[in-house]
Amino acid sequence: MPSSRFTRALLLAVALASSATLAQAASTDPVKLHGVSYPATIQSQGKALELNGAGTRYKAVFKVYTAGLYLEKPAHNFQDVAALSGPKRITVTMLRDIDSAELGKLFSRGMEDNMERAAFSKLIPGVMRMSELFSQHKKLLAGENFSVDWIPGQGSIVTVKGQPQGEAFKEPEFFNALLGIWLGPRPADQQLKKALLGEAG
Repeated sequence: MPSSRFTRALLLAVALASSATLAQAASTDPVKLHGVSYPATIQSQGKALELNGAGTRYKAVFKVYTAGLYLEKPAHNFQDVAALSGPKRITVTMLRDIDSAELGKLFSRGMEDNMERAAFSKLIPGVMRMSELFSQHKKLLAGENFSVDWIPGQGSIVTVKGQPQGEAFKEPEFFNALLGIWLGPRPADQQLKKALLGEAG
């Protein structure tokens, strides 16, 4: 008969193995926020991107939108996210109706707030073009979404309601400047920043 010490060790090993399996299985589950589902992995340019984090943008007590950040590998600060050279995606789903022109202005302001003035000045043509893209859609309704993909060798591609919006933004700095809206030193929402960086559920 095995000793009680051996039996306890065996049971502990089985329990730890089971816990690891459950944790691994849980990591493949989508994250669901206010009816919006973010898959654990997506495909971009033939590569698997993992959900780095997802969260909700609040304004006062009102839920405005949810956002998810997809990367090739986990990153927990803005600098590490910016340094990744592979494809990346930020995707946003509205939780309430919003005027698209106003959304474009908010994004422009968010980029400016999180950059040095000289660096922002170089991106003004791209910022104006992005604002025009959103203005063409009049409104984004609750449940509608947009995403921005960074694709190496091509640039940043804006997709609204599932439709790519014109040519890519060629400047490598543009995508990281856009991410600064959510991940920079003066983000739109501190709790959303933590969630996107995997620091909060």
